[in-house]
Amino acid sequence: MTILLDGNNLTIEDLALIAGEDSCLVELAPEGVARVIDARAVVMEALERGESVYGLTTGLGSRADEMLDENALAEFSYQTIRGRAHAVGEPLSIPVVRAAMAVRLNTLLKGGAGADIAAVECLQQCLNKGLTPVIGEVGSIGASDLCWGATLGLALIGEGQMFDQKGAPACSFEVLQAAEMPPLSLGPRDGLALANHSSFSAAMMALSVNRASRMMESIQSAAALSMEAFMANVMPLDPIAAEMRPQPGQSAAAQQLLDLLHGSALLNTENARRLQDPLSIRNVTEVHGAGIAALNFACDAAQSEINAASDNPVVDLAQRKIVSCGAYYTPLLSIAAQTLSNAFVHVATTQLSRIVKLLTERFSGLPQYLAAPGSDSNGFAPVLKIAEALVAELSHAAMPVPVWPSVNADGVEDIQTNAPATIKALGRAVSHAEPLCAIELIVASQAYELRGNASSAPRIKLIFDRVRQVSAKLEQDRPLTKDIESVVRQVQSGCYLLTGE
Repeated sequence: MTILLDGNNLTIEDLALIAGEDSCLVELAPEGVARVIDARAVVMEALERGESVYGLTTGLGSRADEMLDENALAEFSYQTIRGRAHAVGEPLSIPVVRAAMAVRLNTLLKGGAGADIAAVECLQQCLNKGLTPVIGEVGSIGASDLCWGATLGLALIGEGQMFDQKGAPACSFEVLQAAEMPPLSLGPRDGLALANHSSFSAAMMALSVNRASRMMESIQSAAALSMEAFMANVMPLDPIAAEMRPQPGQSAAAQQLLDLLHGSALLNTENARRLQDPLSIRNVTEVHGAGIAALNFACDAAQSEINAASDNPVVDLAQRKIVSCGAYYTPLLSIAAQTLSNAFVHVATTQLSRIVKLLTERFSGLPQYLAAPGSDSNGFAPVLKIAEALVAELSHAAMPVPVWPSVNADGVEDIQTNAPATIKALGRAVSHAEPLCAIELIVASQAYELRGNASSAPRIKLIFDRVRQVSAKLEQDRPLTKDIESVVRQVQSGCYLLTGE
């Protein structure tokens, strides 16, 4: 597979493919390459005129007012990288770093950075050859991913570490040499272009949103199966409910559930077992609708950032000038990630309550804990402890990440967003939501089978069949860890997407 990068049209889905597949090649659109070359010319013209340009002819941070000595210009890019390559901790995963490299490569093609084409080509070759810099997991406060970016740059110039094509870490000079690539040579401005940007935050956000999107669709599928198994009253899905209270996402949630239940006997509300079901079933459109709205917000934030020039200063090609700005600052990513994490808390607690109702005889009309009739099994009762533990872990991950005034650059850089910490927390929240969704799918499948409802919707039957491919009916007590993990893998691979993938 080959994905074309042009600086403007990288999708979240394509970025996920680049991140996860070494065999996924990236090509550069000619118009993007032309912008890089043109922007570089603007930078060199400013240099020749001796203009005061941040990070080109001046120092950085609190030293922005200091002009660089002419003899220092050639080495300043290397100094910029070496003096900021401080990321620490366990390495970021290869998919995350590949995604960050792809984002930076894509955004360089906008022409805002003014980097030399050699930096662009080096990133492209590393991606296509499966070479990934080793970068510690802690390296940014969201006011540019400065130390992450510098650690990336250190590997490209042959002074850091890299994972080779087989995923083994080694000295980057040796890895590049084995791949028949010379270390990147830096010119003026290149060091800042590699270090000062938000590509890591943008990449992590995009990958988390992509995973969360699959998760939200899978939760809708699980909820529809639960409604079928519970013999729920689907009257709250009537479009009039959303029309009278047009909350963002609610109509979409209701319509998706109606599509999943198409052909079900439940659509004749006379078949419902009660007039009003428990809130975890009756209010599913309100809760899931809020989740969809939060997801849409996060998708927009991520999509914008992976195609944005997060540079300071930025090259204005139209007027052929260089403009100081704050494009590297990421409050929107932080707010969107926190919002989506909080939405998943509401979704997860509602999901837990739905599971409990299926397991409780006085609500479901099915055997207590869905134990097989005639057995001495306690059914799924012990699994509730795992479900509650997952909700606790998810809720903890979704706790707000604090923001405070920054102490950097002698008071010049006096605020930060902490977007990376918030985005990482979102990733943890989604990772706990996946097994919770798997538990609902397994429990709802048991209830569906015990109910013996032959008149269900075809898509509900398909969901049930997919669960049964990896998780058999619970006849006697058995460990369910492998069942849950197998359904999680199905969720991650897209088995329960609303498109029927």
